[in-house]
Amino acid sequence: MKIKILSDSTCDLSPALLAENDITLTPLTVVKDGEQFKDGVTITPADIFSHVSNGGELCSTSANSIGEYEDVFSQYTDYDGVILVTIGSSFSSCYQNACVAASDYPNVRVIDSQNLSTGQGLVVLKACALAKTATDLDALADELRSYTTRVEASFLVDKLNYLVKGGRCSAAAALGANLLNLKPCIEVRDGKMTVVKKYRGNYAKCLANYVKERLSDREDLDRSTLFITQTVVSAECDSAVKAAVAQYGQFDKIYETKAGCTVSCHCGPGTLGILFVRK
Repeated sequence: MKIKILSDSTCDLSPALLAENDITLTPLTVVKDGEQFKDGVTITPADIFSHVSNGGELCSTSANSIGEYEDVFSQYTDYDGVILVTIGSSFSSCYQNACVAASDYPNVRVIDSQNLSTGQGLVVLKACALAKTATDLDALADELRSYTTRVEASFLVDKLNYLVKGGRCSAAAALGANLLNLKPCIEVRDGKMTVVKKYRGNYAKCLANYVKERLSDREDLDRSTLFITQTVVSAECDSAVKAAVAQYGQFDKIYETKAGCTVSCHCGPGTLGILFVRK
């Protein structure tokens, strides 16, 4: 079968991985000072961080419209199948809009990744692998939906400034966290983000402990692929994470990627996560 793999820009896969697997992205809209930009096309995380650090309001993101998805699907009507992996439906209306658009395209299947960033990216890469030998589009889609439940995605956040600005954390809670030097670990569970633990102390040491606790003494992990995804962290933090992954990971492939505008808008600089799949 001739199958095309699509994903929202929120999957945070590197340009190299996108090119290697012939993945086409549908970029979300980023709103900065009332002006609209396309994620990764006309705006980058660095632009967002610079804007906010210079006193600008926090940027926001908006989903792709039904019409935008229809425009994309119309380009692949000669394919046997099209798989679109969207950001989790709890985070955005991308999935719902894509499903409406797909109703006019019988060769399109829309997959709710139930995730974001490279948690979504892992589902995209799985779609690419399955598409190589697929003979039934619905069977491929069903296998991907099952796969989404095995993705383990989490992030550690250094400062809560962006979460406060975005209304996802109270100023009082952020003040307490800063005074106690707490670093919250946010995990995606059942398609929703929740704080599962708070680390305390030097951020590099917190990150190393986070990696150790996520990876060590676990027999339930698929050790084929792991992503280290960050907005921007210090060289000390980056080294601490790589050392911990090398010690506790034993993964066949380790990809390092930069988080795109969606994670950057909501979590800000100093955010890092490791993302992988359970057996």
